[in-house]
Amino acid sequence: MVEINLNDAEFFAYHGFYPEEQLLGSRFLVDISVSFIPTGDLAEDEIHNTVNYEQLYNIACDEMKITRKLIETVGQAIAGDIRKKFSFVKSIKVAIKKMDPPLKGKVGHSSVVILA
Repeated sequence: MVEINLNDAEFFAYHGFYPEEQLLGSRFLVDISVSFIPTGDLAEDEIHNTVNYEQLYNIACDEMKITRKLIETVGQAIAGDIRKKFSFVKSIKVAIKKMDPPLKGKVGHSSVVILA
């Protein structure tokens, strides 16, 4: 079993339940972890035998551009796109952190984790 991880991919996006969040935007960090049994021999040193983390980043980037009220929805969309692109993946974990969420007190981030 192999695990590929993409950590702290940073995006500025317009997700949020409140209209002002969708107007002003926020900084988000995205972590993606996928586990799979390689489709070929890794000793062949070929990208098609693994999950290309550049493609994971591109999937996250595309979904982060679509404004949504809930980061849960964004995370589920990212996981769904990964599953479509890499059907051999056994498990997917997508964590999205909303940095400095608009709360009354100081909070580093809020987050959601999708397990698929």
